[in-house]
Amino acid sequence: MVSPFLFFPGERLSIAELTAACLDGILVPLGAGYIPADAVETPWMRARSIAPLVGERWAAIRLSAAWIHGGVLTEPYRHHVQRVAATRARAPHDARVVSHEVRLAAADVRQVAGVSVTSRVRTLVDLARSDDETERRAARMWAADDPGARDDAVEWLARHPRFPFARRAADVLAQTAAGRSESQPTS
Repeated sequence: MVSPFLFFPGERLSIAELTAACLDGILVPLGAGYIPADAVETPWMRARSIAPLVGERWAAIRLSAAWIHGGVLTEPYRHHVQRVAATRARAPHDARVVSHEVRLAAADVRQVAGVSVTSRVRTLVDLARSDDETERRAARMWAADDPGARDDAVEWLARHPRFPFARRAADVLAQTAAGRSESQPTS
């Protein structure tokens, strides 16, 4: 689907024309494409901008999914994808993509602009259970900004007690809840 606000190299303009438009301040890069400098980034635009990187057999996960959902504000340098197809798939051949072969459960995947993305809850859980401090920090910030998402993630973990590194995720989310309640003024 061609968007009037999202340009990909070779679709309507060449990479040289897109680059020139960026130099002129008309366009800015977003994902694998370009948008007008004054366009508002929406979840649809973010998801559609990485469609060429994700493909049909993969889903955006971790910081990529958090960026699409608005949980983090900055696009990650490398996008993480995980298999959603029933059969093994060839990983995307792009230096900007890190692929994970374990298949995602269909219940944890949503479609945004025709791109598979982990749900908000699964994304927050994945960030909170990560061994990467940057991802855990993003989970804490997202959970602090959106207590509803944090509560949904805690409930999801309660329903999946044997999920790998669930204790780490619960601890990260509990720290966020404790920090938020301590910062609330008492009446």
